[in-house]
Amino acid sequence: MKPLDRSTCPYSIGRRLSWKLAGLAAVGLSLLGLLVFFAVRMQVAQAQQHLMDLRVQKVLDIARKAAADGADPAERAAAYAMRRSGTRLEITDARGARVYRDPDQPPFVLSPHVVERRFEARLGTALPEPLRFHLVVDAHDDAELLHRLGLILAVVVPVGTLAIGVAALVTVRRGLAPLRELARQTREIQPDQLGSRLVLAPPVEELQPWVDQFNAMLERLERAYLQLENFNADVAHELRTPLANLIGQTEVSLSRERAASDMRETLQSNLEELQRLSTLVHDMLFLSRADRGVGARRGATRSLATLLSEVAEFHEAALDERGLRVQVDGDAQVAVDEGLVKRAVSNLLDNATRFAEAGSTLKIVIESPEPAAAVRITVENRGAAIAPEHLPRLFDRFFRVDSSRPDGGSHHGLGLAIVAAIARMHEGRTQATSSEGLTRIGFELAPQAPRTRPPVHEPPGTADAPGHRGAAGAAQAA
Repeated sequence: MKPLDRSTCPYSIGRRLSWKLAGLAAVGLSLLGLLVFFAVRMQVAQAQQHLMDLRVQKVLDIARKAAADGADPAERAAAYAMRRSGTRLEITDARGARVYRDPDQPPFVLSPHVVERRFEARLGTALPEPLRFHLVVDAHDDAELLHRLGLILAVVVPVGTLAIGVAALVTVRRGLAPLRELARQTREIQPDQLGSRLVLAPPVEELQPWVDQFNAMLERLERAYLQLENFNADVAHELRTPLANLIGQTEVSLSRERAASDMRETLQSNLEELQRLSTLVHDMLFLSRADRGVGARRGATRSLATLLSEVAEFHEAALDERGLRVQVDGDAQVAVDEGLVKRAVSNLLDNATRFAEAGSTLKIVIESPEPAAAVRITVENRGAAIAPEHLPRLFDRFFRVDSSRPDGGSHHGLGLAIVAAIARMHEGRTQATSSEGLTRIGFELAPQAPRTRPPVHEPPGTADAPGHRGAAGAAQAA
């Protein structure tokens, strides 16, 4: 397997998740930093206002005391000026004339960051008009605190984002380790190792469903691969015998001069072998078309009992030879591909004829529980029961319960596989049971449905021939 070319795979879940986490961290830290900054700023502003309230109250107390003592408020303000370090006070009367102002020299020279308050107050009867006060407090320390806090947050946000991004990259990479392990295990699966399965230890809740589905797919592929191998082997086995007969008989005929009657006999024998090969090839082509999903070509609604009675009449000779009788039970009106249904029932009836007890009665049962439900056709016969482990494989191609392959000259083990294919063409399924000497093998026909795939087209002379039995038998011998 070629190594991963990152230029052709620019998308990376790990990198994208890391970038997204880093982006979320940057946004989160930025919002947190802004929240902290504005919260501190609000607290500082509240503290400044509280301090201002105390200073205003102090100034008013001094001014009122001076008025009560008969002193000049301006002189009293000047006397207490040194106690107001970091502040500036200006007093004016109601007409705007200056009463008092701190001098423009330390400690009354303030920084650009100040908090100010304007207010007025009546100081008593001695001063009938109110005085106006303008108090300014230096807030340099608070501004410096907020500045340093802003710098710290401005550094913390990118550094924190970088740290979280690196931690996210490491965490995501470790979190995606199970995916890399699955990729490694998948890379090691080869065509000759279809029995391998993906395993995660410990299982991951999000990945385990994918692992289970992938393992289920491998199981289906393994079964299909083994079935294909077995199918090829069975086809080779089925073709080898008639080809060997043809070659051997032809070589013997050519080894010396033969009479015309001997040559005719040889040609007749070869013709039988060629017909057997033709039947095998035809059945394999039919199954191939069915596997491609073609549907049945349904005709007009017809009585199934009448249709299947025609099939039973065709088998009268073989039935009489073994002293068997056929009984058709039930009926249903349904639109089906008559040729295909005849062929399927013919295969089932031929199979039952070969393995039923002599002198018994074969039953063709038609069941239709409801008018719109699927119709079930079952052929019953009494005889040796089929082992339970063989029932699931009865409809496999070339499967025979008896490994000695009886009736090899006329049956090649595709009969029930064809029945299963015809059931699928009618949107139905097959079923088989065998117990206490009674074997039931049949299939279902779904009611008429909108056609989504083209119908299967049988070559002339095969679809309408209920006696097309070249593969009839695969259940109890097959």
